[in-house]
Amino acid sequence: MIKAGIIGATGYVGVELVRLLLAHPNVSKLTLSSVSFEGQNIADVYPNLRGLLRGKTDGVLGDAEAAVEASDVVFTALPHGIAEEWAAKCLSKGKKLIDLSADFRFDDDEATFKAWYGKDWVHPDIHAKSVYGLPEMNRQKIAAASVIGNPGCYVTAATLALMPALEAGLISADMLVVDAKSGITGTGRNPTATNNFSESGESFMPYGVGKHRHQPEIARNLGKAAGKEVNVVFTPHLLPMSRGIIATCYARLEKPLTAEEVHGLYEKRYGGEPFVRVLPLGTVATTKNVRGSNFCDISVHVVSGGTVLEIVSALDNMVKGAAGQAVQNMNIMFSAEETAGIDLIPAAF
Repeated sequence: MIKAGIIGATGYVGVELVRLLLAHPNVSKLTLSSVSFEGQNIADVYPNLRGLLRGKTDGVLGDAEAAVEASDVVFTALPHGIAEEWAAKCLSKGKKLIDLSADFRFDDDEATFKAWYGKDWVHPDIHAKSVYGLPEMNRQKIAAASVIGNPGCYVTAATLALMPALEAGLISADMLVVDAKSGITGTGRNPTATNNFSESGESFMPYGVGKHRHQPEIARNLGKAAGKEVNVVFTPHLLPMSRGIIATCYARLEKPLTAEEVHGLYEKRYGGEPFVRVLPLGTVATTKNVRGSNFCDISVHVVSGGTVLEIVSALDNMVKGAAGQAVQNMNIMFSAEETAGIDLIPAAF
């Protein structure tokens, strides 16, 4: 059995981790920490958890140091630039860490991280040993890792959409377009002028055009899939709904292909993946059909007379885009059934 701790348990990602780990068959103990609500019970902060702590936790939001001491694996759901020190503490005590910020998403590329996040690394040796936590890309490395950088939500959708075509050399790397939309939970729990209902309700807008922090992460993943540098145009949008991401991705085919040919390749690439569903030809991925689950749905389309590949991917930004993928990584790290605790059926509406 696994003892887990969460540092930052009261943000949207943190409480989603709580929800999943409370129901996880391999987690025996859950220790929670939150600076903002220290000393309070998480069921008072999130009343949906009332009566459901199941003996795994008393629900009291305590000290982060105590969470490290009590756990085999620690999840850090914190702002960028904080997880490094917790990773060092975990490693010194023989613990594992799964970080849900961007701190460990760039392997040993400190220059890119600093350019986009404005911070230097304090422990480059830990970064050199950390593993990027996209199971469909790095499953074997994840199994042997002690520090995981959980991918971004937009990045997961874009990478899973385009990775098979780039690996097979089907599309040009010169111009990859990722047009993506997210629910408002993607902006975090703290209220801002952007996620305020009066601003976001009945509205639909792009943001971070040309400067969103997921841009270099998407480019890095797709470059690895292609085996060379790629040019990515990524534009995120905010949708007036609570959760979900849909990414419509476009690329020029290197030679004319039918939808059936590309669809067959995608089915083969993801045939053994428990959480990627390649939809039948003629259907389109939607956020509705993955809501509350760890699935990423992918639909394949060939347009413009067989010259352009259009891939639509949909996932729940709080599950496969964040907490669910982190639990999937934990399962792999501890040799548990990969679907344990996250074999969730999507809500129909």
